[in-house]
Amino acid sequence: MSGLISRYESLLASGELRPDAGQRAAAEVLARVQAGLEKPAETGGFLKRLVGSSTPQAVRGAYLWGGVGRGKSMLMDLFHETLALPLKAKRRVHFHAFMQEVHTRLRDARKGESGDPIPPVAAALAADLRCLAFDEMVVNNSADAMIMSRLFRALIVDHGVTVVTTSNRPPHDLYKDGINRELFLPFIDLIGERLDVVELNGPTDYRLDRIGGMASWHSPLGEEATAQLRELFFRLTDFAPEDAAHVPSAELDVGGGRTLHVPKSLKGVAVFSFKRLCGEARGAADYLAIAQAYHTVILVGIPQLGPDMRNEAARFVTLIDALYENRVKLFASAAVEPAALYPKGDGAFEFERTVSRLMEMQSADYMALGHGEDG
Repeated sequence: MSGLISRYESLLASGELRPDAGQRAAAEVLARVQAGLEKPAETGGFLKRLVGSSTPQAVRGAYLWGGVGRGKSMLMDLFHETLALPLKAKRRVHFHAFMQEVHTRLRDARKGESGDPIPPVAAALAADLRCLAFDEMVVNNSADAMIMSRLFRALIVDHGVTVVTTSNRPPHDLYKDGINRELFLPFIDLIGERLDVVELNGPTDYRLDRIGGMASWHSPLGEEATAQLRELFFRLTDFAPEDAAHVPSAELDVGGGRTLHVPKSLKGVAVFSFKRLCGEARGAADYLAIAQAYHTVILVGIPQLGPDMRNEAARFVTLIDALYENRVKLFASAAVEPAALYPKGDGAFEFERTVSRLMEMQSADYMALGHGEDG
């Protein structure tokens, strides 16, 4: 029995997990990947590579996709923790962070020498690496899309790196309707050639179970609201409260050569202040990038908006539209309840639609929708 399956069985026996046929099937696929990666040297495994043999063929990887809270991240945790490879031979990273690193390496490579920078960058990324595991693969900008086919073919085919990833979308929906998508399609073909695609869309949303009916809208502002959202973040991400000072941040590509700083970014959950998102000059493209990249947004410090804050109110409307249309879960702290957010001022009448959406976004039916799923 593989380390992953043994750990999974223990969690079932202790009651920490419920029996779930789809989840079990995904665990067995990941166990198959583990077995291939852990083969001894004489069968072409990792140790044989260390002593100087030619690059082995990558073990067939896995692409786990499904709605929020179906156990993808939990299975990835088990896979990475129980994979019996040296630490430098296995790497787990959030997909956005990895692609940011790739672009930095490509820029540096272009400065140093002429020629195609992708092969040397792929070789550097693959050095000593046997397995590359991603959280939350989502492709929402052309800069990533244009290089992914060649980059990942080099990693998998040329350097024998096995890729395991989670996503909220099936492969054929990645970069859907994106600019020059035809250049991205070979990457989707590569997934089919080299990864087992496994859907996890069982009846239980474990992430909703984890938040235990906690309210999504907290008012008034103050310590109690802050504490509730802090607890919510830790439940959604499994991040230890004692490590709060070390929650990772991110730079989100919002198009046009611009990035947006995400103060807290982990496992598809982003934390922003109202001042950062709606108090600064931002447009629909910024909010759409957030809505596509994150399944959950925690927004703190929403004030009551007066007539002198019509620009902030208009941006807030655009933000909520983007989150709602992409079925992003919103948790917020605010000075007042939604109906009292913007009672007077230019656009106050139109703001009533936003109030209606905010109320719907608190409902159990909305919370049960998957990220990007049609209602």
